[in-house]
Amino acid sequence: MFNLSRYFSTLSLILIGLAAGLLGLLYREVSVHQMTALAEDRNVAMAQIFENALGVPLSGLMAASVGKDASMLQESDESLEMQASVTTLMRGTAMAKVKIYNRLGVTIFSTDPTQIGESSLDNPGFKTALSGTVISDLTHRNRMDTFEGVRSDIDLLASYIPISSEGKAVEGVFELYQDVTPFMASFRHMLWIVTAVVAGVFALLYLMQLLVVRRAQGILHDQAERIEAARSTLEIQIGARTQELRRANRLLEDEVAERRQAESKLNYLAYHDPLTGLANRRYFLERLEASLSDATEKNERVAVLFIDLDQFKQVNDSLGHGVGDELLVSVAATLCEHVRLIDMLARLGGDEFICVMESVRSDEEVAMLAQEVIAAFDSPFCIGGHELFLSASVGISIFPNDGTSVGDLLRNADTAMYRAKAMGRGHFHFYTPEMTRDAQERIKIEMLLRRALDSGELSVHLQPQVEAKSGRLVGAEALVRWDSPELGSVPPARFIPLAEDSGIIITLGTWVLRETCRQVMCWKDSGFELPQVSVNLSVKQLERPEFVDTLLEILDETGIEPSRLKLEITESVVMAVDDAFSLLDRLRKIGISLALDDFGTGYSSLSYLKMLPVQQLKIDRSFVIGIGTNPEDEAIIRSVMALAQSLDFEVVAEGVETAEQAAFLSASGCHQLQGFLHGSAVAPAEFRARWASLPR
Repeated sequence: MFNLSRYFSTLSLILIGLAAGLLGLLYREVSVHQMTALAEDRNVAMAQIFENALGVPLSGLMAASVGKDASMLQESDESLEMQASVTTLMRGTAMAKVKIYNRLGVTIFSTDPTQIGESSLDNPGFKTALSGTVISDLTHRNRMDTFEGVRSDIDLLASYIPISSEGKAVEGVFELYQDVTPFMASFRHMLWIVTAVVAGVFALLYLMQLLVVRRAQGILHDQAERIEAARSTLEIQIGARTQELRRANRLLEDEVAERRQAESKLNYLAYHDPLTGLANRRYFLERLEASLSDATEKNERVAVLFIDLDQFKQVNDSLGHGVGDELLVSVAATLCEHVRLIDMLARLGGDEFICVMESVRSDEEVAMLAQEVIAAFDSPFCIGGHELFLSASVGISIFPNDGTSVGDLLRNADTAMYRAKAMGRGHFHFYTPEMTRDAQERIKIEMLLRRALDSGELSVHLQPQVEAKSGRLVGAEALVRWDSPELGSVPPARFIPLAEDSGIIITLGTWVLRETCRQVMCWKDSGFELPQVSVNLSVKQLERPEFVDTLLEILDETGIEPSRLKLEITESVVMAVDDAFSLLDRLRKIGISLALDDFGTGYSSLSYLKMLPVQQLKIDRSFVIGIGTNPEDEAIIRSVMALAQSLDFEVVAEGVETAEQAAFLSASGCHQLQGFLHGSAVAPAEFRARWASLPR
């Protein structure tokens, strides 16, 4: 409905404001014009008085001004006589200042003697008066030199008045400054009063009109509501009659249509993925079962390709599941559009897709299909303003070589896919029987490792770290060992990567840290003090938000001083952990020492190295081995020593096995040595037996 009150109030307010503003401006202009005209008349009259009273001195001064400089004019008799006469005439009047110019624009007289002799030939007011016209200008001065002294905050009317005898040309120009401050003060006061009265009258007029219009608006609104209510009632009655007539015919049609639609929807959902529209697991299994039966009859081969997206989890975690769902839809559309050799494509769930290739003639044909799948991810996916780059890993199993049942083929394709992932992103791999044996072995080792954590099969061994120059024991590195009843002595290289992949490393790392601290304190209580012990950290440990709390709990539980504990991290760990610098800084503030392990084999970026709160660099054993045989390794070691010295880092060399290596490292400035030369990693009892009796 048209809101009369709103539009009227807005329009009236604008018009009244414009009218009030225009009236105010008009009143001001008229008042200022009248006041200026009156003041100008006074200045003209005063000029006439000056001209009559000073006729002889003025004429003499006009004549004497030609060819004289300013100082001569100021000191002339005519000027001194004029000064006394003008001051007498101005006293008691509103005149503030008087200046007289000759026809050449030279100031021949001024109540301010310093201005005598100045040229005003280019002054617009002087030029106008010289043509015989009186001109005035109303100004405000913050400071003004008058004949009676300096005055502040003064309103002036400056008039330029021609000096001429009757019937003669203009001989000079008067410049008179009249003090109009009282007039302007009175004018401003009156302007405020007039403005307030006008504003009050217009406001009262606006309010009265607004009340009338609001009343009219209310009446119109009530009438509109009654009309609308009557119209709605009539429409409801008509609609009800119409619905009664149609309902009987539509009931049967709607029931039949709904049943057909429900059956169609249920059938579609039973065999299709609701997100991507691809075949779902049920449809895929039924179709693959039929394909295998048909291939058996025709003696053909069938390939199953298991597709897994490599970076999909990061998309879900960083951008949300909404973007992840849109990405899956785009992936499905891309695969359908760009991969030509697929006989059936399905989504098993999550980010896992699977496709079937029937009537396989050669492995090269299957490899071509896998390459087409991987190539479909070469271009980025544009989702919600984001450019997302993905890759896919593909595992392949072929009927009947790699299995004769649907379950075997799926399982083996899945196993091959994990082998492809291990090769790096964007690879494919055919299934081989060795993969199943490897997978079964991994499962067995993982199961036994989980049991080993609870059954006491793990132990901590320690390898000494000695001072390079003296051979004195300064610390030890804690290394975990596993003695399995089923597998025997399992090397760390075999079970540590598995612990990383499975997540067991978090529990294992916490156990090693607690057991190491407990052993050091047990030695201390029995009289053997190990100055410092080093423990390696995994990236998965540092990624846990509760890691620092767990560490503090272990320190408190075992009673070990933080300065006795040194945590070793690799450069790859630093780069993999979000906000690693602040986390390491927290550890350093606790009092724990930090060492950068395997230095030189990772990123080795000086830009982050100088910001890391580490105190020690560990030279990797791969460089130490080359001492005496490889000048390049020796050059690298010297460079590391120089870098460490400039950044005030302590240096530990790993893998020291010969006296020649130890001598080179010591001469190069290495602080500590670790390796078989000074002892391998041994059980705590053997470690103490060897080092407790030696001087420290």
